[in-house]
Amino acid sequence: MPAIVSVQRCIPKYQMEQQETEEIVRELFAEAFPDIDRLLRIFRNGQIEKRHFVVPKEWFQEEHSFEAKNQLYMKEAVSLGTKAVQRCLNNRAHLMRPIKPEEVDAIFFVSSTGLATPSIEARIMNLLPFSPHTKRIPLWGLGCAGGGAGISRAYEYCLAFPDAKVLVLCIELCSLTFQHKDTSKSNLVGTSLFADGVACALVVGDDVVKKSDTVTTGAVPFITGTQTTLMPRSEDVMGWEVKNSGLHVIFSRDIPSIIDQWLKPNVDSFLQKHGYALKDITHFVAHPGGKKVIDAYEAGLSLPEGLTMFSKNVLKQFGNMSSPTVLYVLQETMSAVPAEGSIGLMTALGPGFSSELVLLHWREAN
Repeated sequence: MPAIVSVQRCIPKYQMEQQETEEIVRELFAEAFPDIDRLLRIFRNGQIEKRHFVVPKEWFQEEHSFEAKNQLYMKEAVSLGTKAVQRCLNNRAHLMRPIKPEEVDAIFFVSSTGLATPSIEARIMNLLPFSPHTKRIPLWGLGCAGGGAGISRAYEYCLAFPDAKVLVLCIELCSLTFQHKDTSKSNLVGTSLFADGVACALVVGDDVVKKSDTVTTGAVPFITGTQTTLMPRSEDVMGWEVKNSGLHVIFSRDIPSIIDQWLKPNVDSFLQKHGYALKDITHFVAHPGGKKVIDAYEAGLSLPEGLTMFSKNVLKQFGNMSSPTVLYVLQETMSAVPAEGSIGLMTALGPGFSSELVLLHWREAN
């Protein structure tokens, strides 16, 4: 079975405390919302302490064109993505030796917060010594589900090609989608949650795992199954509305209740198909969409509070970074060195409305 042998992240340089973002939003939205003080409670009650951005806080106080924001997206995505790839391929915590870029067979590039053709991974390939024959598979529009989807597609690639080494690179610069004049509640809620983040994972096929010079002798998460599920006619739950000024967030208040009602049957059937039940899961690698989303996970799946510890910590320290967020949670999980035989469930939800599930089994690589 394919395995995830390295996960690394690259954190944007501007750190902002949640109180600072609240003050900026109060200044920008006070006239549009007479009850602004009540609405701003979401900043204090969301269990986010700080977030990271590619722009300083002064940037949010001015209006920027879609063109200017997208140019900045391309510049920062290439810079941060290059660093994340290098860190992932040189991860001494999990790799016995550095993996050379020319050894990589394919790159799944995941993003939904900017546009680039050629896509970002092609531009990174011009900066690092990748083989010109490396396959490029850009995935756009999956939003918060993108990290799970990227891992799932890399797994399928490595099933087909057991000797493959595949990168999953997730880059989301949510700050650059901020709409200065959008006074919708969706934009207000999104401003309280979303942040910038970059993460890269290395997924390898079975033949690679068996080579002693590739991964450590410790237990690594093998992928033993995946499942993608689309909720019919749910386009208005989450996504973008594309306007002349750029990307405007669609963010339904019904997301927590949808998770509570829809996700458990989906998870139960997936685990049952692989011979497991929720009680067998020892590591819950969940994309933390927000406090209410984590609460819905715990309630809907009847999870012990400890299983969402890493998701809560990532939300607290980084906010919701869309697709890379679940890889941040996976990195923290792997750093805790799960015991041989541990069973993990990776889950991420996104536009569609859709669910990505990945079953993980920690065992010795050789």
